Amino acid sequence: MIDSRDYEEFSRFLQDCCGLVLGDSRQYLVSSRLSRLLDEFDFKSVPELLHAMRQAPNPRLRTRVIDAMTTNETSWFRDGFPFEILRHVLLPELAAKGGSIKVWSAGCSSGQEAYTISMVVSEWEESRPARKVPVSILGTDLSEKILDDARRAVYDGLSIVRGLSESRRARFFETVADGHKVIPDVQRRCRFQKLNLIDSYAALGKFDLVFCRNVLIYFSGDTKRQVLDAIARQMNPGGYLFLGASETAGPYTQAFETVRTEYGSVLRLKS
Repeated sequence: MIDSRDYEEFSRFLQDCCGLVLGDSRQYLVSSRLSRLLDEFDFKSVPELLHAMRQAPNPRLRTRVIDAMTTNETSWFRDGFPFEILRHVLLPELAAKGGSIKVWSAGCSSGQEAYTISMVVSEWEESRPARKVPVSILGTDLSEKILDDARRAVYDGLSIVRGLSESRRARFFETVADGHKVIPDVQRRCRFQKLNLIDSYAALGKFDLVFCRNVLIYFSGDTKRQVLDAIARQMNPGGYLFLGASETAGPYTQAFETVRTEYGSVLRLKS
């Protein structure tokens, strides 16, 4: 277990580099996640690893430490209702405006959310006339390692069952030697790139729809305000934002209004 001094210094490091706030008494979490790196970097203990980070900055070690602390679990069709709103309300509305539809999955982890969005698009296209609307989906995350997993689009037997019905598994995946691979029709809409949400992302362009779910809960109030205002600047007029079920924008920005549908609620950028 790490001592209080190491914990405080490491907490400041994480907040400075990626906005993550550990809070009090999370020493066990830090020790548990960083212990996975000991063999990789030939350290005997987590305190020794942290000491090495302070004494001689190692870019590869720094990257792997951030990966270990920011990689979170995810699943297919998580929470359900955002994807019902997407299919029945938002895709028809955005398609009626003409042109293409741009979607951003922020904090996409290993790609399940981005590919879920693409699956919904495929299902929606089947339910409407033959003319298709171009939909592009950008997934971003801080961890390059987890993004490599997303790009590879191969999932093992445990992760493939989390949130996916048998019919969707059969339709949207093909069996490969080391698991289940997302079919090309779903993959083609998605691309992935590394992004730190506390940095500038003006170069990403404008989006019609943003998923930033279960990300803000790890940030301080000031960082939540910074991220939400930055996301608002990257959205087209009337664009929509999904946050996590336990997250709210109200205390941190006035840029959005709540829209209630029969499937649930979503935030819309104020005009």
